[in-house]
Amino acid sequence: MALHLTGYSQVTMPYIFSDNMVLQRDMPIVIWGEYLPGEIVQVKFSSEVKEVETSADSSWQVSFSALPGNAVPRVLSVYTKTDSLEYSNILIGDVWLLAGQSNMEWSLGQEMHYETEKEQLAGSALRFYNPQYVGKGIYGEKYSEEDLEKLHPAGFFRGSWEESALPQVAKLSAVGYYFGKEILQHENIPVGLINLAVGGAPIEAFISEETLLKDRKFRNKISGNWLENDELPVWVRERGEQNVGGVALYSNQTGANHAYKPGFIYESGVKPIVNMPIKGVLWYQGESNAQELPRVLEYPQLQKLLIKSYREKWHQNSLPFYWVQLSSIDTTNYKSQYWPLFRNLQRLLLQEIKHAGMAVSSDVGNKNDVHPRNKKVIGERLARWALRNDYNKNIEVSGPLPIGASYSQGKVIINFAHTAGGLKTPGEEAVQGFSLNGKHPVPGIIDGTRIIIKTSQKPEMIYYGWLPYSSGNLMNSEQLPASTFQIGVD
Repeated sequence: MALHLTGYSQVTMPYIFSDNMVLQRDMPIVIWGEYLPGEIVQVKFSSEVKEVETSADSSWQVSFSALPGNAVPRVLSVYTKTDSLEYSNILIGDVWLLAGQSNMEWSLGQEMHYETEKEQLAGSALRFYNPQYVGKGIYGEKYSEEDLEKLHPAGFFRGSWEESALPQVAKLSAVGYYFGKEILQHENIPVGLINLAVGGAPIEAFISEETLLKDRKFRNKISGNWLENDELPVWVRERGEQNVGGVALYSNQTGANHAYKPGFIYESGVKPIVNMPIKGVLWYQGESNAQELPRVLEYPQLQKLLIKSYREKWHQNSLPFYWVQLSSIDTTNYKSQYWPLFRNLQRLLLQEIKHAGMAVSSDVGNKNDVHPRNKKVIGERLARWALRNDYNKNIEVSGPLPIGASYSQGKVIINFAHTAGGLKTPGEEAVQGFSLNGKHPVPGIIDGTRIIIKTSQKPEMIYYGWLPYSSGNLMNSEQLPASTFQIGVD
């Protein structure tokens, strides 16, 4: 554990440092913190020792040589004239940041395969930082005085690194766990997962205020009291008002602190760790931004802004970024009438962003619950992108994605990428989910790697799975489902 020898003043470290942590392999290892200005801090890691003088603002930072992945536990020690810190059982491997809202946060213990999985856990080489955060599990009611006192960036996240063992593994992100297990099993190197997902959080909360203000399209999201700002999702503002309206202890010119406030999760969780090299980012978010048409239409630009800003902050222009496409749900039980459009916009982002990937989830949705219980396939589908792009494995990364549709002689022919050994359906059942107008189904015929739809007139568009709860059943020979889509016909 971290040892603190108290003195007149103590050296402090960012929240991400604790026993059991994973540090990124093959990149310089950066250690930083704060101490009295103008004093010497000595840092020892592995066989190296570094000394640094603290700056006028009390900050200090040292870098150690890059190390290859290794499961041999190491110790990090920090010494000053007044105290010392020691962190033990540190591994060197690949560190992935998890971010988004409740479907990323959704715990392994709540996942449908947990009873089986807990008998075959990934093991101690899979580590996770899965913090508690202010307001977790509190919905449409006022926060307690205790929570309000912690509702500031330095107090919002609280936790420590843990091994993926019972009982603590049950609280780990299920998507993250299954992703990490796949990487660990294929690569045999330690994997660290940092989970900053917050239930209900909009994408704006993960982007810094500075980044939003610099963008002419989105600077109005940082204007006046966020709880009254029409540029933000209505539901998000309503929940914020229910939690902190009239009782907040911390606020600034843009209003009361809250997890859903633009920039707040970035300031609380992301900014404190940008000095720490990571392997990539996993993103499962969108439900809170998919309930109103203006918010849906702007989402692709917001996601591109988020990715660009994270790559800049980490000084990694090709930082991998893999996201989960929204799932399926019945519109009568949730504000999901825009989900088909939202999913399509997420699909189109693949054509614009390099070093990125998308896991389809519409085939495992829950008609009456925004939280589908099958997270295993989602984590494994995300892992496919990483295994192919970042670990050079010869593996199919996606289900079928449309690349064009044309009309000739009474037929619409739709061509697909990522067909693997060909298009198919479960049990060779009839193809479902296609439409000429987004409403009425039409038969689709599989022809190798393409779909043929017979129609006497050329349609403007072809739709697939164009309902909040998709009936589509198209997949490839790897059992990976096709993305829902809308595509023009040539």
